[in-house]
Amino acid sequence: MISFVKMLILLMLPLNSLGCLASELANQTWQIHGFAAQGVINVSGSDFVNDDGRLSTELTEVGINASYQLSPFLRAAGQLVYIDGGNRYNKGVRADYLLLDWSIHDSEQWLVNLYLGRFKNNHWLYSSTRDVPFTRPTIILPQGVYFDGFRDIAVGGDGANVKVRYSSDEYGNFDLNVSTGASEISTEQTKIILSEFALGDMGHENDTQLSLYWQPIYSSWRFGFALLDSDFTYKAQQHDAFSDANIVLQRYFINALYEGERWEFSSEVFQERFVMDGFYFADYHQDNFGQGYFLQSRYTVDPKLKLLMRYEHFVVNKDDRSGKKLEQLSGGAIPHYFGYLKELTFGVEYQMSERVKFQFEYHLVDGTARLTPVVLPNTQLNDDENWQMWAAQIMYWF
Repeated sequence: MISFVKMLILLMLPLNSLGCLASELANQTWQIHGFAAQGVINVSGSDFVNDDGRLSTELTEVGINASYQLSPFLRAAGQLVYIDGGNRYNKGVRADYLLLDWSIHDSEQWLVNLYLGRFKNNHWLYSSTRDVPFTRPTIILPQGVYFDGFRDIAVGGDGANVKVRYSSDEYGNFDLNVSTGASEISTEQTKIILSEFALGDMGHENDTQLSLYWQPIYSSWRFGFALLDSDFTYKAQQHDAFSDANIVLQRYFINALYEGERWEFSSEVFQERFVMDGFYFADYHQDNFGQGYFLQSRYTVDPKLKLLMRYEHFVVNKDDRSGKKLEQLSGGAIPHYFGYLKELTFGVEYQMSERVKFQFEYHLVDGTARLTPVVLPNTQLNDDENWQMWAAQIMYWF
């Protein structure tokens, strides 16, 4: 615990200096912001964070983002982060986004922006805020939708994104997003997604997404839907245990968000199609439709204290909700509980000061469908159908 406190202090000292710099640059062409979050997490019964089930400090997020107004219509922006989440994703530094924002049209009713470069994913309910800890409703987002194993792929991509906003005094606000691009996949990320035995290269060939959101006039509700079509490849190396593969992932979302004075309700429902040709062996073919959803509520006790409860359910194959077919087809090598995930989460959020927030949450989990690696599961470490975890994190931003 002493090392945890020292780490937090070391993180805070340089960020305090940057906070002063950000204040000096406010209302100028430069805008600089940043954050540091450190926590502890304990998982019992799975390798969600580590392999030994011990209390871990692998709950670190440090980031700095900046934007520069090149002209009245053109802005450059980027964010650099360091994250450590144990087995959830690859530890290290990465650029979450680095883009040019061109304001093509700006009027009383219409706003059109074009983002070029490494853009952010603005399509899902929490996809545009998952990269900054204090903007997330929980430390760990619902894994059915926001699977941490795909974190770096899902945060954004290299390409182009068009955002169109229309405001009407009669019909409300409409937001349309269309994007196309791809993400880099490192060697470490390949092993996290596929298997520790994968020697080849995984490539993200294309990612096309579309979303539309509507907020009725004078309403606290916001409704949306989103579509995703993504293609991946795997190029096996010499002496590789696996074969070349083509992988297709398609998703269809609907979601809703209510933000009242005290209560907040949110839900996301989706179906995904997962197609794999190859990988296990050259003639292997898989075509499954998975389904999932979460229901979440937050209650504001007072301006500083919020309470949260969430339930989520995800199945890998909608025609095999119990996972029994998965176990039979694998000859018993993969237990049935790798076919689904059910999770109940309780959380507390406390605003300690204007720039410091504390979160605590407890998860009860049934099933292991969202543990890494996802394609070739680690059944030896994950031999518990029911497991639980708790996490606590303190975060600072400027």
